[in-house]
Amino acid sequence: MTERHPIGPPGYEPPPSSVPLIRAQHVYLRPLRADDFESWRDVRTRSRAWLEPWESSHDHRIDLLLHSRAAFQQWCASWTRERELDVSYGFGLFVADDRFAGEISLGGVQRGPYQTATIGYWIDRALAGKGYMTQGVLLLMYYAFENLGMHRVEAMIVPRNDASVRVAEKLTLRNEGTAVRFGEVRGTYEDHLRYAITAEEWAERRGELIRRFIVAAVR
Repeated sequence: MTERHPIGPPGYEPPPSSVPLIRAQHVYLRPLRADDFESWRDVRTRSRAWLEPWESSHDHRIDLLLHSRAAFQQWCASWTRERELDVSYGFGLFVADDRFAGEISLGGVQRGPYQTATIGYWIDRALAGKGYMTQGVLLLMYYAFENLGMHRVEAMIVPRNDASVRVAEKLTLRNEGTAVRFGEVRGTYEDHLRYAITAEEWAERRGELIRRFIVAAVR
């Protein structure tokens, strides 16, 4: 896993110059960069029909990025700025042979009394169901709690999105109930399940989660 930085007090911000690489045996996370354009475009194009049912119809960014390397480069730069501002942290998910597999993000960072953020993720349809996303989200949780000093991490998931629900439940995130008509998905405001884990729960479970999904995966 990534080198561990000391957990700071409330309001802790990572050094602006840091560009994290978070690695396990089968997967790793790193910020996307301009030379990932072709791989990213290929995966998004092949998986489009599979991913679009879970995305907002108001987000036209994907179409622009698919057709413009310059736009993709600017988008990567925007992730860098947001990381430096401690607003959000976006990563590409890569499998061990350096194949781009999807994206994972930690967004909506709130400091002060909250110390919380929200996880989002998607994966190449061809690689779904192989455990890669579960490992990737676990790595991001590790980074959020151990490096960024978060106290709470949550994920908002449409109930009918079985694959995303399985990831949250395998990682023992707590189901806190339903947020009614929480977000717009393909033109309809849909209910979302709110899954969460706190720093105290993470401290209790991290050893078992790492043994189960990282160590056991390489045996």
